Amino acid sequence: MKAHPTWLTAGGALALVGLALALPQARAQRDLFVMEPDTAQAELDRATRESWLAEQRAARFAEAAEASTQAAERTAQEAAALAARIQQAEAEIAAARARFSIAQSAREALAARLAQRREPLVRLTGALQTSARRPLALAALQPGSLEDLVHVRAVLETAVPEIRRRTASLRAEIEQGRKLERRASRAIGALEQSERDLEQRRADLAALETRQRLAGREARRNAVREEERALALAEEARDLDGLIDRLDEAAALRRELAALEGPVPRPASLVRGTRAPASEPAEPAASPSPAATGPPRDFRLPVQGRTIAGFGERRESGLASTGITLVPAPGAQVVAPAGGRIAFAGPYRGFGRIVIIEHDGGWTSLVTGLARADVPVGARVIAGSPLGTAENEDPAITVELRREGEPVNPLEHLN
Repeated sequence: MKAHPTWLTAGGALALVGLALALPQARAQRDLFVMEPDTAQAELDRATRESWLAEQRAARFAEAAEASTQAAERTAQEAAALAARIQQAEAEIAAARARFSIAQSAREALAARLAQRREPLVRLTGALQTSARRPLALAALQPGSLEDLVHVRAVLETAVPEIRRRTASLRAEIEQGRKLERRASRAIGALEQSERDLEQRRADLAALETRQRLAGREARRNAVREEERALALAEEARDLDGLIDRLDEAAALRRELAALEGPVPRPASLVRGTRAPASEPAEPAASPSPAATGPPRDFRLPVQGRTIAGFGERRESGLASTGITLVPAPGAQVVAPAGGRIAFAGPYRGFGRIVIIEHDGGWTSLVTGLARADVPVGARVIAGSPLGTAENEDPAITVELRREGEPVNPLEHLN
């Protein structure tokens, strides 16, 4: 009975389909949201790019820390490097989630295709297995024409090549399903590793910030006075624009005071008791350099995430947006968009915790929506210095860039 192996092979197709539909679900291991394939691919591209950029920033900060001879500068560079490593881990987590989502969507599409092919295979396999259990001699004793039996067997024999072809196709698709399962498992492994890296880097940054606070007690006492003055301005300001205007006025006053000439030294001739030489014409005051009036150097977005509101877009209130709003991961690391002086750091009505940074040349940046602000007022920060973290629920970080109080598009000045 050479037909039996053929029927069993064809019947095994049904078992193969059942195996494919019963492949283990990686999503059951991790409660991960599956995005639409196009959205997941866009998220993967964004996260991959941001991970690479964060890694490059971390390497530059680490090199600068090693080359620095001043303890304060070295510590600032180390903190910026750790913040960049945190953002790198956050981006790698987002990339791993996107890879899992892509693999999961492909697996679900494969399962749907196999489910459509399952019903006809069930009927065909049942008929073949029934025929295989009826020997030809016994079938000849059943009522009906022997010609009918021969015709049925001939039809079945012609179906066997098609059954084999479909079985081979099913095997290929099931192997593809196994590959997708392995891809999803690797994505989960990368996700778990990135999460461990993130926790370790956050712990390292917290330890470094603790050492900074212990080493800067005197600076902290000065910062308290700065914070009190900033809070007083915040109470007097009518709104956020008013607060920025008041801070700009204070910054302009500090610049004017810094630009005043110091005490004129006594001529050397008077000190020696000799006659003073003829006076020489005073040198003209140096004009501001382009770096002093241009936008902040190395300006960047303070957090990684998806943009939900661009500069100039209409908000629900009908007013145009004066900045860029990003949706980062919950608790994401927020960094200084550029170097400067912290003019304000703390809660402000309707905006959560905010940080305002004064830059050279009359430029100011504003970061709102923080859950925690870790910088004291009056402190100097470098581009990439840690400012705080985003909210854990419904995070949204907005960054604004202003020139003499007037909002400008931050995207036009990104480096």
